[in-house]
Amino acid sequence: MPPQYRYQQVADDMANRIKSGEFPPGSRLPSRAELCEQYEVSSFVADRVYLVLKMQGLTESLPGAGVFVKESVPGQ
Repeated sequence: MPPQYRYQQVADDMANRIKSGEFPPGSRLPSRAELCEQYEVSSFVADRVYLVLKMQGLTESLPGAGVFVKESVPGQ
């Protein structure tokens, strides 16, 4: 199994946390700075994580407000 990029590891963990209900639909995810601190990653990696989650249909961004879990999450 090839090694995973750090952003993919963090995105997988966040996706699992969303699907488990830790972040219920409509809830706000940690800010970029909080994500960087929590996972010890750069802001570039954090941005990539949020992009992956959006592409998976798990989140939506509201400019100036943050990233939120979609009301209808696939697999939940």
